[in-house]
Amino acid sequence: MRPVRIATRGSDLALVQARYVASRIQNELDLDTELVVITTTGDRIQDRSLAKIGGKGLFIKEIEQSLLEDRADVAVHSAKDLPSEIAEGLSLSAFPERADPRDALVGRTQAETLETLTPGARIGTGSTRRAAQLLALRPDLEIVPLRGNVPTRLRKIETEGLEAVVLASAGLDRLGLSDVISQRIEPEIMLPAVCQGLLALQTRQGEAFSERISELDDDENADQAAAERAFLRQLGGDCTIPLAAHCESNGADRLTIRGCLANSDGTTLLHSEAQGGRAEAADLGKRVADEILASGGSALLRELRAGAAGEVRS
Repeated sequence: MRPVRIATRGSDLALVQARYVASRIQNELDLDTELVVITTTGDRIQDRSLAKIGGKGLFIKEIEQSLLEDRADVAVHSAKDLPSEIAEGLSLSAFPERADPRDALVGRTQAETLETLTPGARIGTGSTRRAAQLLALRPDLEIVPLRGNVPTRLRKIETEGLEAVVLASAGLDRLGLSDVISQRIEPEIMLPAVCQGLLALQTRQGEAFSERISELDDDENADQAAAERAFLRQLGGDCTIPLAAHCESNGADRLTIRGCLANSDGTTLLHSEAQGGRAEAADLGKRVADEILASGGSALLRELRAGAAGEVRS
């Protein structure tokens, strides 16, 4: 029997995540594995913002194609990179792990926090969501766009004269870089990206192997993902839109999801929240999105998309 072929990007973080999944497939499903490393369009183009070249879907498309063409059996994704709709013929079969979903401030010193950053500090981030929420908290900050893998972004503190960068805690933890974190930013201060910290395993629909991979699914993770991705789908979000959502479990069968939508400079933030049973996870996410749309979100989305279209044309 051939090994299970695991499609992954080639970054340090992606490989750590793929090897984690490989170990679980080997130990829990008793199947041999091999990695299929794919260089995506998003990896090749590093000199332009994701919003201008097609969004985070550029990290996903070629990996999905490897599944559709039977060059791989399962793909390992950072779930926050998944677009609202995945390729036809594929399914998200398991959410095996959720690491710390919070954003992390990495400053020049361990004492740095959002509150102690000097006025006018230059802060690096590649996320419209983070930029908007940072400016809502600290309008004085100068946001510096970042691209590149985690080590590259960390080096830019020195090479670009930044006071700090903001990254995902999960990625730093998985790379063994937890000690560089100055502040783990609580969701009450800065809502994380949809599905931040979650791993997603994608397979072809209708194949027996999809059922095997689903044995690695964590029910609580899957319910949180269902709520957050329903929020994303209802807003039609992509990486050009500053939106965020975070779902937490409250006891055995209850969820709370909070979502927000912002304009690019953080002067407008629309928030909503819902609680309910885990069985209604997707409905909760949709409800939060609908409340935001009804409270001015529809008009704000039109403005954001018109602005993004203008940037792409220019």
